[in-house]
Amino acid sequence: MTAKIIEDPDLRDRWGVFGDRREAGEHLARFVERWRGEDAMVLAIPSGGVPIGLAVSEDLDLPLDLLIIRKIPIPGNPEAGFGAISLEGDLVLNPPLVRMLGLSAEEIEELSKPVREELEERNRLFREGRPEPVLRGKIAILVDDGLASGYTMMAAVRMVRRREPSRIVVAVPTASLGTVRLLAEEVDEIACPNIRSGASFAVADAYRNWYDLSREEVLKLLRDHDLLEEPRGRL
Repeated sequence: MTAKIIEDPDLRDRWGVFGDRREAGEHLARFVERWRGEDAMVLAIPSGGVPIGLAVSEDLDLPLDLLIIRKIPIPGNPEAGFGAISLEGDLVLNPPLVRMLGLSAEEIEELSKPVREELEERNRLFREGRPEPVLRGKIAILVDDGLASGYTMMAAVRMVRRREPSRIVVAVPTASLGTVRLLAEEVDEIACPNIRSGASFAVADAYRNWYDLSREEVLKLLRDHDLLEEPRGRL
């Protein structure tokens, strides 16, 4: 499988092209416009993928659900990860990084335990423990705010593939060229307006206003869009 890649040549290798995630999501929606009216579902990865997914689902009038995936942080460097794991246990590792870190299978399992616990908590909070969506025969549009190494999205792809969608589309505002090539072997289509090459890559560099979304902000976004119930006791 080699994915069809849709990008904006005018945005190739440019920084600061989106004001914030909402603007990026609205821009991205134009790159998956052809799935409007189709039997498709937008699947966003929290936290940063939530505002992107909301914008895409609203613009295309498609249903939205969440994919609960988390990176496994490098010991002593929680902002970076050496792999990712899904709620259903799909474990995707970055082999060169694992070798460089000298991590054993036992150490990887130990480092994965708190991530698995967090996945269960996120599923309870962000999805209220709902059954996973039925994707068989549907077009699955997987959304995040960007792809650096791509291993989080790879775990998402593997989880979604088991549900037998007719097509897997990865839609992100920004990604590194190497990661696009990596994922192109796993999915049917990649929509990414801002592809960047070069020795280093940070998702944040595509945004003029970038910050990590808190759990409370994600919950508010989901409640504001009627994807979660309001907490009990609220007037």
